[in-house]
Amino acid sequence: MFELMPKTISALALSSGDQAQLKQWLQAHGTPQQVALRCGIVLGAAAGEANQAIARRFQVNRHTVELWRGRVQTLGIDAVWEVAPGRGRKPSHDQKKRDAIINATLQTRPPGMTHWSCRTLAHQQGVSKNTVNRLWQLHNLKPHRHRTFKLSRDPQFLEKLTDVVGLYLNPPQKAVVLCVDEKSQIQALDRTQPGLPLKKGRCGTYTHDYVRHGTTTLFAALNLLEGKVIGQCHARHRHQEWLRFLRRLDAEFPPELELHLVLDNYGTHKEPHVLAWLERHRRFVCHFIPTSSSWLNLVERWFEELSEKAIRRGAFVSVPDLQQAIGAFLAAWNEAPRPFVWTATVEGIVEKLDRARAKLEAIKPGCTQRRHRKTKKQSV
Repeated sequence: MFELMPKTISALALSSGDQAQLKQWLQAHGTPQQVALRCGIVLGAAAGEANQAIARRFQVNRHTVELWRGRVQTLGIDAVWEVAPGRGRKPSHDQKKRDAIINATLQTRPPGMTHWSCRTLAHQQGVSKNTVNRLWQLHNLKPHRHRTFKLSRDPQFLEKLTDVVGLYLNPPQKAVVLCVDEKSQIQALDRTQPGLPLKKGRCGTYTHDYVRHGTTTLFAALNLLEGKVIGQCHARHRHQEWLRFLRRLDAEFPPELELHLVLDNYGTHKEPHVLAWLERHRRFVCHFIPTSSSWLNLVERWFEELSEKAIRRGAFVSVPDLQQAIGAFLAAWNEAPRPFVWTATVEGIVEKLDRARAKLEAIKPGCTQRRHRKTKKQSV
């Protein structure tokens, strides 16, 4: 008996840009399942896999693989988003109208507003809100959501980035790496009425208004390898308080260990008295992050833990009460510290920032937002 040999088919010819786009669609959370399946099939064909092997991997018929291999080869990768005609209800709007709705979402804004809602866009386009909602879900559009960002313009960005990331990924021997910063203007807020406690079927509550009782500043140093945090509260954050905290760090660790500090470019950190003190204490090695790159300092991640778990929902009748709560959180954290593990590489960060910079440069000058005065947060 003779055994049939599988038919060899050449790999589907796709450019690197098309393959990257297909992978992005495949990994996106908002991509419909049928589109993600088609992307996986096409990527397998581009990798040179046989139709039968792709069919077995995705548990589909071999003819389905042949169908999408042929469609993409003829029509391009946008064909994976096409809706095949069926026997069900026909679409109420043609492709031209659907494209107009998507373009209006991406390219225009409603008069006097910053973004479209389903109802405002539906009224403007003369369709139902459900039509707009389905199209937004299909294309993973969420005009009501936004995220903040800022690209660094530091001329030494790459050098500083490489220095800090290298310190995270390959810490020096016989040395301690400390991520250091101050969390300023922490407010002691007291609620005007007692909140209701958590119970079954109801979350805890607190009043929307509050009474201010003053502020404090927390100086903190996160030990990169151990995850422990050294903290100290002060009323202000001048160079005098910063020097006191440096002396505290000097006393905390054995004198034979070098202390590598990851810190931002705040003026207090480079004040002449501070520089003179550092000159006399050569065990301290400062690694400054690029401007507008506070995300590079891991102690900022710990500040988020502090805010979410000890401050944001708290009620404090005075500044000492707030400082006591911060001290209690510090003690609880250091009993079972959890180090934050840095995994991003310099190449990956630079590639991501280059994509963001290219998109920014493609925006028309008239669409840029007004520049605001720089604050301490923006400058660091």
